[in-house]
Amino acid sequence: MRYEVRIKRKIERGLRKLPSEVQKLLYLLLADLQADGPIQKGWRNFSPLGQDRYHCHLNYKYVACWTCRTGEIVIEVYYVGSREKAAY
Repeated sequence: MRYEVRIKRKIERGLRKLPSEVQKLLYLLLADLQADGPIQKGWRNFSPLGQDRYHCHLNYKYVACWTCRTGEIVIEVYYVGSREKAAY
């Protein structure tokens, strides 16, 4: 089953400000989310945050957070940025 991955507009606008290495890692994560769904145990520090929310580290400084309701195929990435400002 393929999942539909959506990125919040605010995230899309801020992508250019991220380092190119982090952008590449994000695109790899998005491809994994689309292919395998919201559970991404292969990514560093992956963990569920409760209420159908998840996060993982892209590198030491940056994280990504997403949500996927149980039984749905739509995954929404709602935060990509420094872990100090992460919305968890």
